[in-house]
Amino acid sequence: MAGAVRLEPVDERNLEPLLSVAAAEAEPGDVMPPVEAPAGWSLARREAFREFHRASFKGLDGPTRSQMYAILVGGEVVGMVRMTRCDEPGTVETGMWLGRSARGQGVGAAALRELLNAAARVGMRAVVAETTRDNIGAVTVLEKCGAKLREDGGKVYAEICLDSTPPAL
Repeated sequence: MAGAVRLEPVDERNLEPLLSVAAAEAEPGDVMPPVEAPAGWSLARREAFREFHRASFKGLDGPTRSQMYAILVGGEVVGMVRMTRCDEPGTVETGMWLGRSARGQGVGAAALRELLNAAARVGMRAVVAETTRDNIGAVTVLEKCGAKLREDGGKVYAEICLDSTPPAL
């Protein structure tokens, strides 16, 4: 991995670099909810990406109950990780995407560990995630970060307890 991984809350300053990475190195369906727009990274889809992220600028206590972070390696934006409050007190759900060029280098696990630290700092006790068995990258990152995994109907559910010491990378 080239350079330290750090997280910055997504804001107007890093939103365009985040969009640039998404458009160049990811599919729209992998980085944002579906929208009615022409296929690919059309102008309408780019604007929907901006609005989707702007809706979470107020963080965990805002209307979306989500804090989104740009993932930076060596000062460059390479992806996004988020935490969203769950109905269960003290629990947040996470999701992440990385541009293709940042995958397979340990960036995902380092970013998730940073997110776990951020969640603990705001008083969370657990971080949960949902993925599929064929998302090998996500499953591997969750395992590396100490998640307890459970499969059900093709889905993989993960839980990381923040009360215990996470395993070293």
